[in-house]
Amino acid sequence: QVELVESGGGLVQAGGSLRLSCVASGNFFSILAMAWYRQAPGKQRELVAHIPTGGILKYADSVKGRFTISRDKAKNTVFLQMNSLKPEDTAVYYCNTEIVNVNRGYAVLWGQGTQVTVSS
Repeated sequence: QVELVESGGGLVQAGGSLRLSCVASGNFFSILAMAWYRQAPGKQRELVAHIPTGGILKYADSVKGRFTISRDKAKNTVFLQMNSLKPEDTAVYYCNTEIVNVNRGYAVLWGQGTQVTVSS
């Protein structure tokens, strides 16, 4: 069984920074990509940033220049460095990963979510 565990959310003032972390643990063959999504109250879940293995990074237009996604492949960990935070960044942030499991099948996994609140 593969599990994603997120950490790093919290309350911060506008203009501040937070760093989210997400560790994938368990038995799997490989990670194809990792990503961060977010969901604000009353809104649909949206992609924030995506980092494929050996591919091109992708960011939502609303976070370009402020957020940076990175991975520690050896530790199966993805990070989201969030700078210059705005109140509109307030949301539950979810870690997402696409893996090849031990049976060589494709699977998509989600973390439990971590709350990020930016006060004005």
